[in-house]
Amino acid sequence: QIMKQVPIKFDMKTLHIPIYSAEKLPVKDTDWDDFLQQVCSLLDATEKNTGAARSKLNLLHYLGTVAVHQEAASRLMNSQLFPILIQQLRTASNWDIRARAARVVGLLALHTAQLGEDVPVSE
Repeated sequence: QIMKQVPIKFDMKTLHIPIYSAEKLPVKDTDWDDFLQQVCSLLDATEKNTGAARSKLNLLHYLGTVAVHQEAASRLMNSQLFPILIQQLRTASNWDIRARAARVVGLLALHTAQLGEDVPVSE
């Protein structure tokens, strides 16, 4: 049986970070670092209850929508977010989170301007 991927949608109201479109991501280094720190801390949190897992899935949906833009994908690929996505892919107890993390990694690899040979996208 082949499952069709549903379109990625996220709920702006439940995300606990500032929402930017791919074109409007922070340009200043301090704003970018703050944004990435918030995203990484939310992804790195443990999903002890269904609310935390839903919040993490919602964040991964948001990252999936941003990752289709080349400049945003390149910045995210070369940030501290990528190792956290790989870690989620390996250790998340929820299979939906693993699947969404894999999708975000794939979208980042597809849309980045330059992909180095040492980047572990074949995970």
